[in-house]
Amino acid sequence: MKRTGLFPGSFDPFTKGHEAVIAKSLALFDEVVIGVGVNSTKNHMFSLDKRIAHIESLFKDEPKVRVGQFQTLTVNYCKEIGAQFIIRGLRDSKDFQYEKSIAHMNYEISEIDTVFFLTEQRYSAINSSIIREIHKNNGPIDSFVTNPELLV
Repeated sequence: MKRTGLFPGSFDPFTKGHEAVIAKSLALFDEVVIGVGVNSTKNHMFSLDKRIAHIESLFKDEPKVRVGQFQTLTVNYCKEIGAQFIIRGLRDSKDFQYEKSIAHMNYEISEIDTVFFLTEQRYSAINSSIIREIHKNNGPIDSFVTNPELLV
């Protein structure tokens, strides 16, 4: 049976920390779907089309990765694409506490397990909110985001 993992998020923007999570997950899964969640109530800095194009460009040479978008419960999207696992990255204990509750709820309603990957130390401070703030104030984000020019 093909093992498929879904890495869901808004990815506004997709950071080097996210890339590291994908790199780790490729060792465990036959296919990794990066699911860009669409939330109409959220104001994104980068358009959905730019975020998807950016992510696709990062993994254009990796046949085990594909990018999709969804506007439903994560577990429903997992079922739609045939993913048996949800992939999440953890930077610190606060991330773990938050993600653990979501993982338990997702399992209760779907029996889909969540797999956690610890972020490499060098990426533990990377946070999309901070990156957006730096970008909004014309600061450089290329230390945190691969090919940021594709987002604008």
